Amino acid sequence: MTRGTPSDPPGTGPLCPRDVAERASREACGVPTDLLEGYVALLAAISTGGGLDGEERRRRRDIGALAAERDVPMRGVVDLYLSATWIAWPSLPGVLAATGADTLRRIGEAVFHAADTAITAVAEGYEEAQRWSLRQEESFRREFVDDLLDGRRLETLAGRAERYGLRLAGSYVVVVAAGAQPFVDGGPATRRVEAVVDGSHTSREVLVTTKDGLLVCVAPDAGDAVEEFVGRLLETLGPDGGWRIGVGRPQRGPGGAVRSFEQARQALRMAQRLELPGQVHLASELLVYQVLIRDRAALADLVDVVLEPLRAGRIRPETLLDTLSAYFAAGRVATAAAQQLHIGVRTVTYRLNRVEALTGYSVYDPQQGFTLQVAVLGARLLGWPGDT
Repeated sequence: MTRGTPSDPPGTGPLCPRDVAERASREACGVPTDLLEGYVALLAAISTGGGLDGEERRRRRDIGALAAERDVPMRGVVDLYLSATWIAWPSLPGVLAATGADTLRRIGEAVFHAADTAITAVAEGYEEAQRWSLRQEESFRREFVDDLLDGRRLETLAGRAERYGLRLAGSYVVVVAAGAQPFVDGGPATRRVEAVVDGSHTSREVLVTTKDGLLVCVAPDAGDAVEEFVGRLLETLGPDGGWRIGVGRPQRGPGGAVRSFEQARQALRMAQRLELPGQVHLASELLVYQVLIRDRAALADLVDVVLEPLRAGRIRPETLLDTLSAYFAAGRVATAAAQQLHIGVRTVTYRLNRVEALTGYSVYDPQQGFTLQVAVLGARLLGWPGDT
């Protein structure tokens, strides 16, 4: 193929691929010319009867992948190729040698069909590279989240956290949410929460993810940011999903997130076990239950000694346990407990008397009543009486 001199403008003399590429780059707002590598020569060959083979398609896909790696917008790449096509068209050898309209039309169909095929191949390579990059980023993010919430590889967490907008030298609070259905990455509820976070001014400092079926949010402990976030979280999840939210205590440093996460998860478990009222449960307000559960062996002994005799009665121990729970939750007022349980006051009084007869502990005696109340809490925390 004969080249024109650099001074020959495209369209007025022999085809110069370099000139075409440079002008197309300017038309496409500076997209690099090397992304056109071989394209102008390809158009020249097509105009004289050549074809676009599988090797050329692979070459275009590779170029598309290269553009994606460089973060060149796909619309810019398309602009580059279309600009090169119309700029090169008047100087293509087949066009210059055409002797009639029919010949020119056939050349035009072949050239623009080849341009379409080439651009499609570039787009395929671009999209494939983006999908691979996305999968790799998701893998990196999942690995980081697991390390952050499991307390692994703490020596590398701070540096990796900056990639996700977290400064682990500061103080963070972990919020966890559980619903009727497990949360999964990319699920509808997870996406709604992510959209709320993305729309806030602190979005770069909040990490939304999932762990063991829970929705997990790592948020900075700054002013009322956590309270505001929890409020927006409840609004997003809605009132009818059976949601419960656990909030850990503020913790500092790379290992702080895992401590706050465990506190939030434990608060959630305790609230579910104890059937605590409300949807939001703060670890800082449940410390007394932490004290109870810390010595599980002693708590199990207390439950066994005080409540095990309930199994010997004709009334199921679960029923008596529910009655005791309602009675203590109602401030030791039998009338209020009866309303809560939707039964008569005499039924409540009868059951409380049966507890005393079976266990020897009376709810009406301050010390014995306190023992019963702690034992009931312990039973809820330990899952007593279970299936036996």
